[in-house]
Parts: sequence; structure tokens; C-alpha cells
Amino acid sequence: MRGNITRRGSRSWRLKFEGERDPQTGERKTRYVTVKGTKKDAERELTRMLAEVDTGTAVAPDKVTVREYVSAWIANHAGLAPKTRERYGQLADKQIIPHLGTILLQKLRPQHVANWHAVLRERGGTKGGPLSARTVRDCNALLRTILQAAARLEVIGRNVALSVRPPKGEATEVEILTAEQIDAVLTTLDGHELRPIVVLALATGMRRGEIAALAWGHVDFDKATVRVERSAEQTAAGVQFKAPKTRSGLRTISLPASAVAMLRELHVRQAEQRLVLGIGRQGATDPVFARADAEPWPPNEISRHWYELTRRYDLPRVAFHALRHTHASALIAAGLDIVSISKRLGHASPTITLDVYAHKFHTNDDAAARAIDAVMNLR
Repeated sequence: MRGNITRRGSRSWRLKFEGERDPQTGERKTRYVTVKGTKKDAERELTRMLAEVDTGTAVAPDKVTVREYVSAWIANHAGLAPKTRERYGQLADKQIIPHLGTILLQKLRPQHVANWHAVLRERGGTKGGPLSARTVRDCNALLRTILQAAARLEVIGRNVALSVRPPKGEATEVEILTAEQIDAVLTTLDGHELRPIVVLALATGMRRGEIAALAWGHVDFDKATVRVERSAEQTAAGVQFKAPKTRSGLRTISLPASAVAMLRELHVRQAEQRLVLGIGRQGATDPVFARADAEPWPPNEISRHWYELTRRYDLPRVAFHALRHTHASALIAAGLDIVSISKRLGHASPTITLDVYAHKFHTNDDAAARAIDAVMNLR
């Protein structure tokens, strides 16, 4: 046998096998790779690597460029959601590969990474403009993750991205709407198809994707709750549903009476529309917020409509996500404990909630409390 497996820990295995031939001597090089997981995982990885050697598709670690390794990792890494894989591909194609792609992976040094950060900040954006510190951090995080995978497989000796700190972003306070602004938004959107979506966002703090994925089977009118079981994401291939990233994302949210009334009215209106179209009554899997063709709203369309309406009617120019922030800030101002707020928002831990809204716990924001009260007492 050309390879063997040795246990190195409870879930770590050392693979030893004969790799590609040396072009000068013709002798096969012995390669060592560390794999985490079960023994079956290690056996599968050994089989895959030996197959690459046999078919001539294996590349010696010292010949792999940053471009080749980054592209292969994004294309083949299991567990990436389609939207995440698409986003990683964009960051790699636009910000990583053009600047670092030709460097041999094993020759990449901290100075390369530091210079790369500086170039991105100066002219890494659209049409050669500066790139925001946040995007540079996103790029660095992706490179760091990929290099960490290479280090685990012993393709490289160390992760050089850990040696260079990405630029710090300017601290910005989360955007929220005041009570007066909420009243203006709801009054202006009266009769508009986006209004029920806005109402639910304000009343529950649900994310855009969670709202887009909400089905009638997730709504309990008697208990006045909605159950968050999935989220919608929009990729080049279309809208897809996925489970929440963490178990905390699966949650039941109580509804104010006004939001229940809004959903009941929407349910009746949809039933009448479906009757006219001859497509039958709503089922448990049918979307709560459906377009004219009975398909769910794509998440990007929700943001686009919101953006257009705020400009057209001179409404507060905040992102749709600000509705979630408004809800959270109102709960904080009302004195609700951090654990309850975190559970309602679907955060993995209260620490995340504090990271985002810490400054809100030190202010007496009466406007936020009035804002959520306005949502719960819609006319």
C-alpha cells in the first residue's frame, strides 16, 4: 500500500503517502497530511489524494499559487451555503487573486499581506477607489480562513494572515427610526404591498431573509406567534431556503395584537386573490408575503423596494435592516433583559447582542420605546 494512516489525537490523523514524482530524479516524494475527523474521513481523504496522484492532477505543495489554492478551496469546501460561496468567490476574484494570486502559496509572507491591505484601502474599490475598512477585514478573514485550512493540511508551515492586523473600522451607531419616523413610514405605505413586511419587521425584529421565508404554516393566530424555521437567500441561481446558522435562529416570536390583525387581513386578502386566479386556498407551505404570481418575495427585492420608497416619498434613508435595530433598541429602552432580547432576535448568545447594542443599555431612549408602542398600536 502506498499510504498509511496514524492516529494523532482523538479526532486527528496523520496521512503518509507517496506523492508526485520529482521531475529530476523520477522518485516519488513522501507527503504528510493531517486530517481532522473520523478514521473514515481520513481514509476518504487518503483515497482522494492517491487518486489525484494516479491521474496526474495532484500538484506539489511548493508549486501551488495563491490563486489555485483559494479558487479550489472556495469551489470544493463542503458546508458553504450557496450565498456564502458566491460572496467568497466575489471577494477572491476582485480583491484577493488580482493582488496575491501569482504568489506561490508557500512563499506568501506577512509583508505581502500588509502591502495588500494598503493597496485595497487606497484603490481596491469600484473603479479604483478606496475600499472600506470593513470590506478589507472581510477579505482578510477569508484569506485567513483559507490559509488556516492549508496550515492544518501542512501545505504551508504557518498562517501568515494571522501576523497582520486588518485596518480598524470606524465605530458607527446602529440606525433606528424614531416614533415620529415610524408613524411617517406606516402612514406613507398605507395600502402598499410592502407595508405588511415593514410592520412585521418592526414588530418582531426578524431578519429580511427570515421574513421572506415565512410560510403560513409558521403562523399561529390563536397563540399570536410566528415560528422562524428557515431563511431565504438570493444567489445567481435564484432564491433558496436554508436552515438558520445556529440553533438559536430557530425560535418562536410572540406578536402584538396589531401584527396579528395585519396577518389575518393579509391571509383573507390573499385567499380572495387566489380564488380569482384559480390557484386554490393557501397551504401551510405557501409564503406569507407573496408576489402577484404567489411566489415569495426575493430578499433583494424587499431591500430594493424599501430603498426606492424611501427616496420617492422622502422617508428616513436607512437600510431595511434598521427596522430590526429599531425593534431591538425599543426592547432595550423598555427594560427587557438581555437574554430575552437575544433569544427574540435569534442571536447565538447574549454576547452578540451586547456587542451590537451595548451603547443602548446606557441611554434612556424614550423615543425607541414610543416607536415600538406605535407599531403595536397600528390604526
